[in-house]
Amino acid sequence: MEDPHTERRIALVLEYDGTAYKGFQWQANGPSIQGEVERAIRSLTGESLRIRGASRTDVGAHAKGQVVDFLTRARFTTKTFLKALNWHLPPDIRVTSVRDTCPEFNSRKDAVSREYRYTIFNAQWPPAILRAFSHWVPVPLDVAEMRAAAEYLPGVHDFSVIVASLPPGRSGVRRVDRWDVWREGDLVLVECEANGFLPHQIRRTNGLLVEVGLGRMSRERVKAIVEGTVTYLQNCPSIPAKGLCLMRVNYLDFDDKIEGRK
Repeated sequence: MEDPHTERRIALVLEYDGTAYKGFQWQANGPSIQGEVERAIRSLTGESLRIRGASRTDVGAHAKGQVVDFLTRARFTTKTFLKALNWHLPPDIRVTSVRDTCPEFNSRKDAVSREYRYTIFNAQWPPAILRAFSHWVPVPLDVAEMRAAAEYLPGVHDFSVIVASLPPGRSGVRRVDRWDVWREGDLVLVECEANGFLPHQIRRTNGLLVEVGLGRMSRERVKAIVEGTVTYLQNCPSIPAKGLCLMRVNYLDFDDKIEGRK
């Protein structure tokens, strides 16, 4: 007979509109995605606990595939967790999947890569429907030049010069798997995948690509930044977080850790 006091580890996949939140991580002075999910769990199970997230999305950034995990003694099925948590969550946060995992699963440390998409609305007038989910650039962008500059980004590089600052002892080296740029009508989409990203790395890097697309920076300048021959940037533009969305978190053996309770 199953011990009701035995803890189980649950993994959730979350989708959210981050407009109204101070980012994913719990904040004492404002609403957060973490805080809302923990409140919903407490309403369902009576447990006060901390969830663990795969990525700490920025203030105002969004997600389609954020992964979180937590320990619970609740005996609800994953189907009940899915329905009940969505009942307790605000309408701009949704649980799209619930799974039992092995006790050792760590949504942050076990992730091998994270995929983000940045949406730029490139037209004369600002968007109506996409105003909270895109960055408006009214001047036509040279997407071919942006794509060419982005080709320098994959690989193992030190991105310290791009971010504002790093805590003492923290490495700026990251492995970037891809950084793609393409156009779909009025939208210029930028997708990147890496083992991890530095704070504001994506928004600042994409800001550089926008500068390239506007003809205010050369692709060779981006290459020099990535190669480390540029060690200081006086002005590194950081474009708004509202265009950024965490699309997916990837794991080598996530399905192997599922214990199959639906």
